[in-house]
Amino acid sequence: IDIMPFLQNKEVFRSLVHDLDRLVTTPNVVTVEARGFLFAAPLLTESKTVANIVPIRKKGKLPFAKGDLHDVAIMKEYGEDHVYYRLSDIAAGVPGVTTDGSTADPDTIYVSFFDDILATGGTAIGIAEKMNRETVRINGKTYRIKVKEFIFLVELASEIPGASDRLTSIAPVHSIIKL
Repeated sequence: IDIMPFLQNKEVFRSLVHDLDRLVTTPNVVTVEARGFLFAAPLLTESKTVANIVPIRKKGKLPFAKGDLHDVAIMKEYGEDHVYYRLSDIAAGVPGVTTDGSTADPDTIYVSFFDDILATGGTAIGIAEKMNRETVRINGKTYRIKVKEFIFLVELASEIPGASDRLTSIAPVHSIIKL
């Protein structure tokens, strides 16, 4: 699906960023390159609650210190692939906070996962399962990481049934547009 027309209309783009902001309930947003960056990055200046963007990138795209870069095996429509994130990007986040009134564990960094398209769910599942097993240290204190929700710009619900259902076993799923 081609989402580039959303970038050709200022009002449509602004509306989609606003919709995304309304769905995000953590100050930390994990997003996958490259199209996810286009919609998540404006939240840093437009959102009252988003304070940190954690980029997920392909091999060789993130500078890193030894031990900081984490590999995630994901299943795509065409087979296995790998993406990477840095624990230091997560540690730069805000721990112990949710913005939806739910009870927040002060020893947890909650993240909202955002991607442009929900097709099979393989990317989201791989990243969430890996992150939910991770911990980070901030000022000598250990925090666990928890994917609190999945948010997608477009969900291909009729083309690939069941993708959303597989994700809900990990966290709630929200899609701005369902096709």
